[in-house]
Amino acid sequence: MQETEIIAKTEGLQVRIMILASREIAAWHYHTQVTDDIFCLSGKIIVRMQEPDEEIHLSPGERVRVKSGRIHQLENLEETKSTYLLVQGIGKYDFNVVA
Repeated sequence: MQETEIIAKTEGLQVRIMILASREIAAWHYHTQVTDDIFCLSGKIIVRMQEPDEEIHLSPGERVRVKSGRIHQLENLEETKSTYLLVQGIGKYDFNVVA
């Protein structure tokens, strides 16, 4: 399970540092309103997206944007933890798991 450090949080915006454990894979999910801006801080992370299918590999300093409504997941490719800065906004936050 991902660890989280909240940097800032308002009704329509969240900024967090997320930590993925060794080889951790987050569930496929989407957000109804918020866009995810994902900035890799350490390690190597894959961001997978659907419709259209896309796979982005992030190393430290690299970024990807996942627009609201797009199904996505993250995977840590490292044997140690990987971290990323997650900026989510603007809108009401939700986390909708896709089976």
